[in-house]
Formats: sequence, structure tokens, C-alpha cells
Amino acid sequence: MFNKHEPNFWLEVRKMVETPKLPVDEHLVLQPANNGVLVAMFEAYNEDPEAAQSALPWLDPDDDVRRQLRDMLYDIETQNGNDQLHFWSIHRVETAEFVGLVGLGDELQSLHAKFNLGYWVRRAHRRQNIASACVDTIFEWLTTRASSTTVEIAVHPHNDAGLATAEAICERWGGERLPEFIGIEFNERTVPHHLHLVDLGPEA
Repeated sequence: MFNKHEPNFWLEVRKMVETPKLPVDEHLVLQPANNGVLVAMFEAYNEDPEAAQSALPWLDPDDDVRRQLRDMLYDIETQNGNDQLHFWSIHRVETAEFVGLVGLGDELQSLHAKFNLGYWVRRAHRRQNIASACVDTIFEWLTTRASSTTVEIAVHPHNDAGLATAEAICERWGGERLPEFIGIEFNERTVPHHLHLVDLGPEA
């Protein structure tokens, strides 16, 4: 039982909500995202701008993309510890190479969700089940929290690969796809998406 009057109480609470480093397997590790990956992330964007736009739809390709990525990483760093969002950069253990980004964001469509799941894997590292392995690692971390957490996954209906990944995640973790479409605003347009919900934790 925690005693909030003990010196270490609030330190322990803070530890519970900070974004942790998470080993995925012998080849991959999730590091709390920070500005140190900006150069590699910008390189990854230039390798496949279309895929990056799909994963990060708020990016404006007509504006300074490097600045937008820098601002995103700054926001992630400044919010670390408040449990509103958690983002990780994916790295190869052997080389520390930047492989992609995976995160629990706070741009929510469902009133029941705590986080929105998103992921982006660099072109050369796709089709290796990296996204699925990273999501499983993050979900395993979420199951250790004191209370249950609902995560939503929004996928464009024409994104076949994204839908297959979301369905596989729901199958492994007992989630469900809502029957109705959800309209999401992107650059002054409303785009319909399928919404999936996954409940994790002791009460799930």
C-alpha cells in the first residue's frame, strides 16, 4: 500500500506514467521518442512521403516538414510523465538504426478510449511484423497498469494493410471493430475511418 506522505510516493507515481524503454525482442527496442531521432525521421519521411502522410496525416507537405517533425518531438518530450501520450522510436538493437515510430496519442474519436494507437515503419523494414511486435510489447506494458485502459485504432477503409493489422491486433487482444464509420477531420476534410477498440488491464 502506497503512503502519499512518504518521500518516495510521488516519485513512484511519476515512474508509473513516464514513457519507459521497452525491449521488444533480441533485435528491436523501443526508446522514448525524443529530438535525437529528428534527422533519421526526416530521412525516413523523404524515403516514402506517402506512407509518412498516411501515418501522420496532420503533416502538411506544403509546409516545412522537418520543422513539423521537430515540433512533434518537442511536444512528446515536454509531455512525458503526464500520461496523456506515450511515443517510442523503434531501433535495431545491433546498430541503433531508426526503424520507425509507434505511439499512444491523445487525438481521440471514442469517448471510452484513453489512447489512440499509431505506428509508422520505415520502408526498408516493412513486412517483417515489426509493427505487430511493437504493439504487443506496448499492450503488455499497458496490462501492468493499476486500472484498465482502452486503446482505439482508426484505419481508413481503403488501407487494406492497416485494416489487416488492426484486425489481427483485435484478434490477439480481444478487441472489436465498431460497426459504424467515424468521420475524422484532416486538413479541413472529413474522412471516414473504421474504429477499433481494445480494452487492456486488470478490469478488461
